[in-house]
Amino acid sequence: MQTADNIFGYRKFWAQRYGVAPQLPMSQAEMDALGWDSCDIILVTGDAYVDHPSFGMAVIGRVLEAQGFRVGIISQPDWQSAEDFRRLGRPNLFFGVTGGNMDSMVNRYTSDRKIRSNDAYTPDGEGGKRPDRAVNVYSHRCREAFKNVPIIVGGIEASLRRIAHYDYWQDKVRKSILLDSKADLLVYGNAERQIVEIAHRLATGEAIADLKGIRGTVHFVKQIPQGWLEKDSSDVDQIGKITPHSNPYQELPDCEKKTENTDQQEKVIQFQRHIPNKQRAQTVIRLPDYEKVKDDPVLYAHASRVMHSETNPGNARALIQRHGNRQVWINPPPIPLTTPEMDGVFGLDYSRLPHKDYGQANIPAFEMIQHSVNIMRGCFGGCTFCSITEHEGRIIQSRSEDSIIKEIESIRDVSPNFTGHISDLGGPTANMYRLACKDPKIEASCRRLSCVFPGICHNLNTDHTPLIKLYRRARKLPGIKKILIASGLRYDLAAESPEYIKELATHHVGGYLKIAPEHTEQGPLSKMMKPGMGTYYRFKKLFDKYSQAAGKEQYLIPYFIAAHPGTKDEDMLNLAIWLKQNDFRADQVQAFLPSPMSIATSMYHSGLNTLEKVNRKAAEMSIPKGIKQRRLHKAFLRYHDPNNWPILREALKKMGRADLIGNGKQHLIPSYQPKGATDKKSGKVVKPQFRKFKTKYTQENSRKNTRNKKKARQN
Repeated sequence: MQTADNIFGYRKFWAQRYGVAPQLPMSQAEMDALGWDSCDIILVTGDAYVDHPSFGMAVIGRVLEAQGFRVGIISQPDWQSAEDFRRLGRPNLFFGVTGGNMDSMVNRYTSDRKIRSNDAYTPDGEGGKRPDRAVNVYSHRCREAFKNVPIIVGGIEASLRRIAHYDYWQDKVRKSILLDSKADLLVYGNAERQIVEIAHRLATGEAIADLKGIRGTVHFVKQIPQGWLEKDSSDVDQIGKITPHSNPYQELPDCEKKTENTDQQEKVIQFQRHIPNKQRAQTVIRLPDYEKVKDDPVLYAHASRVMHSETNPGNARALIQRHGNRQVWINPPPIPLTTPEMDGVFGLDYSRLPHKDYGQANIPAFEMIQHSVNIMRGCFGGCTFCSITEHEGRIIQSRSEDSIIKEIESIRDVSPNFTGHISDLGGPTANMYRLACKDPKIEASCRRLSCVFPGICHNLNTDHTPLIKLYRRARKLPGIKKILIASGLRYDLAAESPEYIKELATHHVGGYLKIAPEHTEQGPLSKMMKPGMGTYYRFKKLFDKYSQAAGKEQYLIPYFIAAHPGTKDEDMLNLAIWLKQNDFRADQVQAFLPSPMSIATSMYHSGLNTLEKVNRKAAEMSIPKGIKQRRLHKAFLRYHDPNNWPILREALKKMGRADLIGNGKQHLIPSYQPKGATDKKSGKVVKPQFRKFKTKYTQENSRKNTRNKKKARQN
């Protein structure tokens, strides 16, 4: 893996003399109190400002402050005019713009494109405090407020829209957000490394237009720079031999050999492992133009496949994509932060509280995470419906044990309402802490999209000992009563370490543990890149064993996804049967939401399996797109809800499975409808339906009951 300069190794900017702010200012009055006449950098965010390391703008703001810059925050501004964007004056260096911790469209709309009534990142959960596509709107208003100030967009909303991308809410392919926002530069991923370099270079007088080639950034170019090689991948792969994705390490020595290159292989992008060479670092891959991918789903699938092959910072190449008369240049991902750098980021002077202007208002997202600790970043799971890899990267970035313990002690000593319970020690995945490839050379050259699918790579270190050691040390801290693990757990990895499951079940589960098999059927699971149910049963057996040994009654709560690409009605029916057989009744269900740039989204839009070679003869796969089918798939997950029974009866009859309609334990849904239930299709209250005929036994008992009641009244 390549190395990079320590982000805390720069000479600090002269404004460091002002010291550390109790909280980053959101008004001129606060700036005056700090003795500032201006801000060097102003960060605009769609979230409420919470000075906590789980909130992206707080992290970026504090990291820049640690470099000596004066940083102000404009939180949830009134976007109807530019006036609110002038509240802190003109920034000396740049505006940094983000939609917030969540994509603004995912934040505001459900998977059925309905507007949500609340917003967890807003005081008192109030909805509607940010616009649709907030990054675009905020960027335009910043430009209107101060025309010549550089604008840099970032955060997950910008990160996942860095190239031409399918937009689920408009059902079309949109341009790179760099064009739509009219920003000068885009930073993607966890942006500490690149934003620090950008800030220092701008502070020395460099123009924003001259900041080219910084890893983890996207910008415009007029032409390919001198000395670079362009690899044309503007068309779909030609038919030819390709190393199957399912077994990229069939022969380990191949990882350290160059593959044979024919002229045809050099022309197209093939998903096989390569060791970086001298020319590779100066090679840019030409993606299909925006004008082509917006009208050609096959080309879109191809572009997505190429882009996802260039996510390993150890071997990723730059990408270029033409949008009309402009060209967007996507630099390789940033070099992951080292453990000392991670410790430095999380050890900054956060107040760990919402800004004082919010008073006693409740911010739901803060309430959920205020007593949690993030121990790592990144994910090598590669789930196709998830965008963590595209945003945070596949290399796990872990904090040191001492840094984590120090934060727990800080929560205990500083938080005003701490009761001794740490709500989570985790991150994107709870149990990937300090897990990595056994060989750094193999890690740097690997082209796999996942380290755990279709099976756990034999080069992956799955030792959970450092995590067990962390748990045990944290539990012993004075004043700590309970530490729960609430982050998503990768149970296929956990099953490799029975000792970890024992530790988890004995000490860190509060009765229920949430895990995510996502489905039971191999069809959708193979498109999700998730393990089969055999792994689930293996984990469950160990979890139940150690829970019982600890004298605790504890249960697994599995999560499932409806309407994922590759899912058929029969798959959802089989899942519903499994749920009933195992006596699971889900209160909330998740339907697949095609977030920008994910692999599953490219499947949804193109109808092709982009985990395999893409060409125009590739067979289309099952994609649940229509609202009726999506609602049916959700209804199967909530088979126990009487409101879903009418549409399930109709579907089961069409599927030839009317045998599952009845009133016995072997049936999925009953043949009657209870009073007050509503029809999902019409929204009307359904009249109660009962069986038309009674058995002879029931009729006789009914007569006897009537006679007995008459006698009782006479007496």
